[in-house]
This record gives sequence, C-alpha cells and structure tokens, in this order.
Amino acid sequence: MAITALPPDTDADIARVTEALAMITPRWNVRILLALSGPPLRYTELAAKVSWLQNGQLHPKLKALCDAGLVERTEHTPRHVTYGHTERGVALLPVLPVIVTWAEEYLETADRPLPAIEQIEDSLTLLTRRHAAAILWVLKSREEVSGRVLARIVMPSSDWTNVYPPVRQLVADGLVETEGIGWPYRLSAAGEGLGPVLGALSAWSAGRPLNQAAQHPVWGHSQGNTAPRTWVSSQSRPAPATLPPTRTGAFSQAWHNRDLFSHATPARPKVAIQAGGPRR
Repeated sequence: MAITALPPDTDADIARVTEALAMITPRWNVRILLALSGPPLRYTELAAKVSWLQNGQLHPKLKALCDAGLVERTEHTPRHVTYGHTERGVALLPVLPVIVTWAEEYLETADRPLPAIEQIEDSLTLLTRRHAAAILWVLKSREEVSGRVLARIVMPSSDWTNVYPPVRQLVADGLVETEGIGWPYRLSAAGEGLGPVLGALSAWSAGRPLNQAAQHPVWGHSQGNTAPRTWVSSQSRPAPATLPPTRTGAFSQAWHNRDLFSHATPARPKVAIQAGGPRR
C-alpha cells in the first residue's frame, strides 16, 4: 500500500529507508552493533562492553536486532551461545562513517568535541522525525514546494494542514528552510548535504553495494570521494575494536569502539534558519 502520492518506486525507496532508520535509531542499538564489530561474543562479554546498560536491558535489545536481521545468535552448545553480525549487519557498518562526515560539517559545534557515536545518534534523531524521509525526498526532487502541495504528496489521505507540524520540526532542526508564512519550503544546506547519507541508506536497505549510492535517482550526483578518516571516542577502553573491511570498498573507515555516552539534547545543523513558517 502506497504511503505517499509519489511514484511506486520512490514510495518503496522511502519506505525501505524509513524501516532501516527504525532498526538502528532506538537507543543503544548503534553502540551494541559497534561493540559486536569484532569476533562473535558471548553474552557476558558483550555485556561487559556495554556496561552502562542496566540488568535486563541488553537481552531485549539483542532480540530486536536479531529479529531485524542485523545480529545472529549462534548456539554452539546449550551453555555456549555467541552473538555476532549477520551479513546485513556487516554491510551496515560502513554507512555509519558517512553519517559522521555529515554531522561534522553540519551539526552545531558543541562545547566539547563529540565522539563519533554521539554524532551518529544525534543525526539519526533528526532523520527519524515523523514523515521526515518523505518530506526530504519531495523537497530534493522539486526544489521548492508549498505546504499545501507538500501535504498532498506526503500525506494524501490526511487533512493538508497536518503537514505543518512535521515540516516545522524539520525547519527547527535545520534541514528545511522557508522565507516565512506563505512562502514555499526548500532544503537547507544541511538538508542538501544529506545526499551521501540517504543515498547510502537507500543502497543498503535495498541490498545493493554502497558504491551505488552515488547513482541514486534523487540523492546521487552530489557525493564526492572523501579520504578515509579515523574517529575516536572520548573515553578510553582497553582493546578497541576495528570495523571489518567492507566488500564494496566504499565508505570504509577505521573505528575505535570505546566507552561512549550521549549527551541529552540532539545538536542542530549549523545553518541560518529564519523564523516563521505557515501557521494554522
């Protein structure tokens, strides 16, 4: 069933990306995936790497990641069970540095340097706003769109005024901009800069190699090759893990998986945003 008034292939693309974001955005999921970036671990070994989780929190998270097809549980014997990435989980890891690259350029500069994991979590928070993916797709495709037209495309079965809360949130987040009441909406520089992120998520969610992200029909053609970089977290931990090499050779980065803690409030993209926007 179509979720927007966009063409079926675009509608399916948005639905896949939205589902992918729903898999990885819940709290601690990315940290657990990074903790599993080395050899498979027993439950107690993994619990020691994510020691900030309270008793009873890790098991349901692992089950959800297993159900999502990102983590697999292997029972060697009844008393020897390990957890590790599936092929889909391994393929997802190179997407994370792409998110960090966007965050380093467009998120506000904090009082302290943010660890890569926090930049990922903050960025995912912005992308998982309600209707965010569909709104961003439409604005990227059409450059400028009025609120009424945007509503007819993004939520064709709802009252058109229902588009204003999500689009105003994206304006507040710095991904969308407008001149004011009655003016059309368009992507901000930060929204335009999401091309590599959303292209990579689209490729991954469709099961395609990440090096095809640059050919995305909406988000492609704006991605350049960035030199490999190393992101290090703020607190030390012994024996840091490194992401396994990717099969595609695209977006591969070295990670140091250490004790990481997120700040409470997501940072906003650092773009000039004018106040206003349509009001009901």
